[in-house]
Amino acid sequence: MTTDTEAPAAAPTAEQPPPTAARAPKRRSWLGLWFVLPFTAVYAVFMLWPMLLGLYYSFTDKSLTGRPVSWIGLDNWAEAFGDEKAWDSLWNTAWFTLLSTPPLVVLGLAFALLAHRARKLGWFLRLSFFAPFVIPVSVVTMVWVWMYQPAGGLFNHYLGEWGLGADHLWVFQEDSMASVVITTVWWTLGFNFLLYLAALQTIPAEVYEAADIDGANSLQKLWGITLPLLGRTTALVIVLQLIASLRIFDQYYLMAGGGMNLSPENVFIQYMYNSGFTGLRVGYASALSYILFFFILLVALVQFRLMSRKED
Repeated sequence: MTTDTEAPAAAPTAEQPPPTAARAPKRRSWLGLWFVLPFTAVYAVFMLWPMLLGLYYSFTDKSLTGRPVSWIGLDNWAEAFGDEKAWDSLWNTAWFTLLSTPPLVVLGLAFALLAHRARKLGWFLRLSFFAPFVIPVSVVTMVWVWMYQPAGGLFNHYLGEWGLGADHLWVFQEDSMASVVITTVWWTLGFNFLLYLAALQTIPAEVYEAADIDGANSLQKLWGITLPLLGRTTALVIVLQLIASLRIFDQYYLMAGGGMNLSPENVFIQYMYNSGFTGLRVGYASALSYILFFFILLVALVQFRLMSRKED
């Protein structure tokens, strides 16, 4: 006589995971939004709203005289594209960018390599290279205008000591853009230096050790390891520097008022400032600001495109 007995349950396998209780649906928490709400509110009030308001003013005849605002369509934009002074100031801004960007990138990398390799004086080099960046622009321009002075300036003083003449006007001639470039390079170099120094510290030491085993010298390691691994940082530095140079205003404005032979409308933001606050034409200045915005955006997109093709 046989009896039917239940077969023992098969042990769970990897193909058949053990049954688990149905997971309870996750409760969505909105607590994180309260942490970002203060920043979002400040960003919307002081960034987004002024941008939208400026775009609206670019289609109106908004003025600081207090007269009623009326819609004029594309008149400000058409005038801006046909304004020769605006195009001249934009060209001067682009010329300043071409003169200042290469030394700021190259010197930033060179000083970062020097500070990164230094052992005993590394802290001193880091402090020396980055310190000018934290100085206010008013102090920077005041010091450099004094050094540029034809009579009693630091440069002409030492040129006279070396018998090279003490009455040089090389920074007070008709074209004084070079003086602004030198001042800007000395002042803002620390930011690029800091980015490169941080990137250098992320390169594994094992890569250089393997290169030493293969018999690579310092120059080969620089061109074959360091510079390729700093490619993304270089792309970032170039883009940030192009944007910063195209937005030149502070040092130029202060140096033009400090006795330098600089035209008050020689750079684009200066011309935009004069149009809005001196000429009282806020609508026209808003149109100029958005032209500069689109120009900077185009330069950044082209730069990112070129860098992405190079990496591919």
